[in-house]
Amino acid sequence: MLDFDTLKARVSDGTYDTILVCGIDMQGRLMGKRFHAQHFIDSAWEETHCCNYLLATDLEMATPDGYASTSWEAGYGDYVMKPDLGTIRPVPWLEGTAMVLCDLIDHHTHKEVEHSPRAMLKKQIKRLEALGYTAMMATELEFFLFEKSYDHIRKSGFRDLEPISGYNEDYHIFQTTKEEGVMRPIRNHLYAAEIPIENSKGEAEAGQEELNIKYAEAMLTADYHTIAKNAIKEIAWQNGHAASFMAKYHHSKVGSSAHVHQSLWKDGANAFYDPADKRGMSAVMKSYMAGLLKYAADYTYFLAPYINSYKRFQKGTFAPTRIIWSVDNRTAGFRLCGENTKGVRVECRVGGSDLNPYLAMAAQLAAGIAGIEEGLTLGAPFTGDAYDAEVESIPQTLRDARSALVKSDMLREAFGDWAVDHYARAAEVEIEDFDRVVTDYEVARGFERS
Repeated sequence: MLDFDTLKARVSDGTYDTILVCGIDMQGRLMGKRFHAQHFIDSAWEETHCCNYLLATDLEMATPDGYASTSWEAGYGDYVMKPDLGTIRPVPWLEGTAMVLCDLIDHHTHKEVEHSPRAMLKKQIKRLEALGYTAMMATELEFFLFEKSYDHIRKSGFRDLEPISGYNEDYHIFQTTKEEGVMRPIRNHLYAAEIPIENSKGEAEAGQEELNIKYAEAMLTADYHTIAKNAIKEIAWQNGHAASFMAKYHHSKVGSSAHVHQSLWKDGANAFYDPADKRGMSAVMKSYMAGLLKYAADYTYFLAPYINSYKRFQKGTFAPTRIIWSVDNRTAGFRLCGENTKGVRVECRVGGSDLNPYLAMAAQLAAGIAGIEEGLTLGAPFTGDAYDAEVESIPQTLRDARSALVKSDMLREAFGDWAVDHYARAAEVEIEDFDRVVTDYEVARGFERS
């Protein structure tokens, strides 16, 4: 990482001429400005501004109505973008460039915007700190690499979707060797940007990749995830390819996930570990996991925020369908990993690669905290094929997930009514937009035969 004094020195010696000043939008994307480096270190390091619509748009950057936070009637004012100088880092894949992440501040209250993704995660981190815990987390980032560029695919009407490889490349060294022209710079550039990359591997479909980043404190993990996702797209583009984080790009292909590993630490040790337990699970871990299970439907929206997200939940694809926990079982929604070791943790397998990591992690922490505070008891682990288990399903549509979100007293207490209603509206916008569209499926099915 670069501290501010080091940044000033490297601007002075010509190493950096451009500073990316970035906030995080609702979709988990980097949004901001490119500053001339000298202007940034002279004054803009204190603050800059952005339109408050950045936290009230859809994927297309449209400005739908119905948000209490901003609207045409309110005139779409500004938020303050306050650089977090602890997040300055080089951007090695872009010449002469460094980056800083920002918190979004309300002009009137001078407080962080409560529905901004970083603020929502910070709130849950502070709740845990009050209980004496630090959240440690990691995300597995899956995505597809395609043979052609973004522009080529867009101009084809998104029909020319040929993956970079021709067969399932799960753990496949020879096939992934062919993709090193993209994956090697991804690993190396991100590592040079102070993101602790562990490895990449082929995943369970043609052209599918996975990037793994070292376990870290929750906010760092969300930052790593977001920067890595942006970098993967940019580096793929630089090499003439496209990378996609859609949860399900084709009905016959498996989807892409973003599994979230998590544990709570206290006094430098894993508070989820109890060597006296037959699986190494402490009482606090059991209550935390019970909270994840009890409230899974409530926070599914934050793990699966789009219509497409729910196409991923298909039997036999390694994407879960049931709210159930098991020991080292990839058919379950929640998997116990590191059984009876100091690395014991829970892996939530529900989320897709299209999630916003700040929101997804904040929602899971809120559920885990509720489990601890309510003293919930964890039932016995499931054994066997969880796809056939007769237990509650993960919400199967965005409508179902939005309904559970709106009704969640737990999330309203954790995030506040304002934030819950804001994201409920985001889900509603996605549903309204999809409901207006005539799909290729409908035309092909009904044009002649209906």
